[in-house]
Amino acid sequence: MREPVIRVESLYVAYGERPVLRGVDACVEAGEIVAIIGNSGCGKSTLLKTIVGLVQPQAGRVELFGQDSSALTPAERAPLLRRCGVMFQYGALLNSLTVGANVALPLEMHTDLSPRLRVEVAQAHLEMVGLAHAYDLFPAELSGGMRKRAALARAMALDPEILFCDEPGAGLDPVTAAEIDELLLTVNANLGTAVVVVTHELLSIGRLDGRIVMLENGTCVFSGSVAEAQAADQPAVRRFFHPAVRSTS
Repeated sequence: MREPVIRVESLYVAYGERPVLRGVDACVEAGEIVAIIGNSGCGKSTLLKTIVGLVQPQAGRVELFGQDSSALTPAERAPLLRRCGVMFQYGALLNSLTVGANVALPLEMHTDLSPRLRVEVAQAHLEMVGLAHAYDLFPAELSGGMRKRAALARAMALDPEILFCDEPGAGLDPVTAAEIDELLLTVNANLGTAVVVVTHELLSIGRLDGRIVMLENGTCVFSGSVAEAQAADQPAVRRFFHPAVRSTS
């Protein structure tokens, strides 16, 4: 068994009086692909945001690389987060910067690389996602799929050990969504990066074929392989993977 790079224990998160996560337990091992799945409003994105420190839990703990990051100050947590990359749902590229400058931004903020080396690293990562020609373009000049690719290049700029992706296929046509999934598989296979994907897309879940962590009403109701999830008898899991089949429970 590989070492966990993420461990979530008894995690409780509420927005005001409304609980969103109710005692979630989960872990991610080094180099594995994990899909956090569930219906809209089940707490998937909140779990991801809590892991990366954007949301503070009211109870429980989040361990990153063996350290209780939920108990650290932002300054103490920063070195752990620099070992992570985040691909946001709609890319979150800065429209005032070129694509190349967007990808180089983490290098400018977190490394001592010279401007010339930052350009070279950014170009290499854009080439990795098939956007070598787009270095001097602006985000508004890109298609939706190209923006997702650029966002992936930026998330990988610091060669993270964990890549978080929030709904990477959202808003994309089926062909482009499949291409993004193939890029994630390539990153995982070639670089050994652990990939954590928040999604509700059945086709994407099948293509990535990683371990499933399923949430319902803020709790973890299933953890296992895609094949195990497809064969599971639990009503929530069966409804998700076989939506056309009426439950008899």
